[in-house]
Amino acid sequence: MKIGIISFAHMHATSYASVLKKMKGVTLAGIADDNEDRGQKYAQLFETTFYKNYHELLDSDIDAVIVTSENTLHHQHVVAAANAGKHVLCEKPLATNLQDMEEMIRVCEQNRVLLGTAFPVRFNTPVQQAKKLLEQGILGDILAIKGTNRGTNPGGWFIDKEKSGGGAVLDHTVHVVDIMRWFTGAEVKEVYAEIGNLYIDHPIDDSGILSMEFTNGMIATLDCSWSRNDYYPTWGDVTMEIIGSKGTLKIDAFSQKIDLYSNQDGVKWIGWGDDMDAGLIEDFVASIREGRSPLATGHAGLKAVEVALAAYQSFGNKAPVKLK
Repeated sequence: MKIGIISFAHMHATSYASVLKKMKGVTLAGIADDNEDRGQKYAQLFETTFYKNYHELLDSDIDAVIVTSENTLHHQHVVAAANAGKHVLCEKPLATNLQDMEEMIRVCEQNRVLLGTAFPVRFNTPVQQAKKLLEQGILGDILAIKGTNRGTNPGGWFIDKEKSGGGAVLDHTVHVVDIMRWFTGAEVKEVYAEIGNLYIDHPIDDSGILSMEFTNGMIATLDCSWSRNDYYPTWGDVTMEIIGSKGTLKIDAFSQKIDLYSNQDGVKWIGWGDDMDAGLIEDFVASIREGRSPLATGHAGLKAVEVALAAYQSFGNKAPVKLK
């Protein structure tokens, strides 16, 4: 199977490329990037062909592409890939507005290609273990969930709204909302949000607290902020506290680590656990081979972004927003 990557703008592209290079029966067949220096650099690093124009990559004999461009470019890259007959795994957020996401899903369906959303947290072992416990009904009815996705400000184009579409609320809402939906099978029906600019001297949201009500009656909160400073041991966290009618459960997706205290480097976390990105890419490849949907579909990507967009609307209106 031949897979290409469109853009190394997103930091996850490096991880995905590394996974592809290690997979049997899979070739990283090309990298397209409008930043020629960056594209050439990673094409040399991963020993593959560089394409300055992504259409040239799509015209090659690849089977699929991974889109890791700036958020506002996802739409054009995914639609072009689908029209070229290539399966697509798109970095989150799937896009920055509902119309673009709906078209992306529709065009992929029309061209009979798969569209997956890059939600690697679904492939985290603690998260998957929690999913099994919930399916077994051990916690009973889920009454409430408290979630966090607190990270370090990534800078660069992430804080340029014309390229990112939004700040921390868009960047960090989607991961945990996706897990909440996946765990419960319920949809968010109402969102209230408080959003701020507290940590960086730049006009974009870097902090947020969402309060949500789901169609199954469950309530949930989410801290989706860039509140970690530059000296924090890792980029951030994903945690959930789940309250059920028969018990409670706490999840820390990044607790598979060793704490290293060094005189030279301060505090570091050394991960020893599973590789979520590998699980994501392996599932995408398997879905193509088996002719099934990826674990996290384009629709899952849309529903997660829908909540983030409602959060911005709620903060603007200073009132809860109901989702259809």
